[in-house]
Amino acid sequence: MAKCFSFTATRDWCYRYSFSNAGLRSSTTDLGDGTVMHVWAPKAHIQSKPTLVLIHGIGANAMWQWNDFVSPLMSRFNVYVPDLLFFGESYTTRPERSEQFQAQCVMRVMDAYGVTVMSVVGISYGGFVGYSMAAQFKERLDKLVLCCAGVCLEEKDMEKGMFKVKSVDEAISMLLAQTPDKMRELMKISFHKPTKGIPSCFLNDFIHVMCTEYLQERKELIQALHKDRKLSDLPKITQQPTLIIWGEHDQIFPLELGHRLKRHLGDNAELVIIKNAGHAINVEKPKELYKHMKSFLIDPLPPVKQGNYSNDRKTD
Repeated sequence: MAKCFSFTATRDWCYRYSFSNAGLRSSTTDLGDGTVMHVWAPKAHIQSKPTLVLIHGIGANAMWQWNDFVSPLMSRFNVYVPDLLFFGESYTTRPERSEQFQAQCVMRVMDAYGVTVMSVVGISYGGFVGYSMAAQFKERLDKLVLCCAGVCLEEKDMEKGMFKVKSVDEAISMLLAQTPDKMRELMKISFHKPTKGIPSCFLNDFIHVMCTEYLQERKELIQALHKDRKLSDLPKITQQPTLIIWGEHDQIFPLELGHRLKRHLGDNAELVIIKNAGHAINVEKPKELYKHMKSFLIDPLPPVKQGNYSNDRKTD
């Protein structure tokens, strides 16, 4: 019997074509310790261009989360788009599950490409990894953009009712949805205006293609994010100018975590709030997100004002 048509697999192929057409090539690097990293890397690294690393969040592979951004960014940067461990074609046989280990693996694969200095954009879980890269490799990061990344969360926030879910297990069952109903719940809290009426057959297809591999390992990644997490243990980033971008109606990592991160980093960071957007700002507001990324990464920085002030701002 012939295999049924898969909308998800077809779309994944289209993203591969789009990445290749933008000037990237699919490449796998064996780091030699049971760890293999897949990266979309420039077909030709141009020395006169700065390097930009785009780090995805939990969900589908990197292509699905960064497709709208690669082509316009390629004209100004050498763009690298890694799949984090247990996503896409990246994996490890080692037991580590922390964002610190993910950050080390991303940096090791950049070493393999001979890249020493880079800027990083991380969305959601990718922001945890990007933040850790900035903390561990201070001299190697130029600028940092964190999109809806709740790096300032604490374990006690769950008990105090900050989140829509009441436990880590409940969060895992939604973030790693294995049924159409759970996928609809995830979409409801990921988007400010979620698409309604998606047939279960499409959701089942997406789950089968994107959400069943490395399920246990992905659960362990989420558990490691939350366990014993305290703001007092979070290092402050002082060397890299940091842009924090947040969806006004984020229900996965509420906006309070964005304000908390801004307070933690002080004048070294700017917080931009995108109105009428939820957690998935790369999908809901890609043009808005790109505008802020471009302004921060490419355009000259404005002079820093002295004294006590707030540089939080909302955008339509």
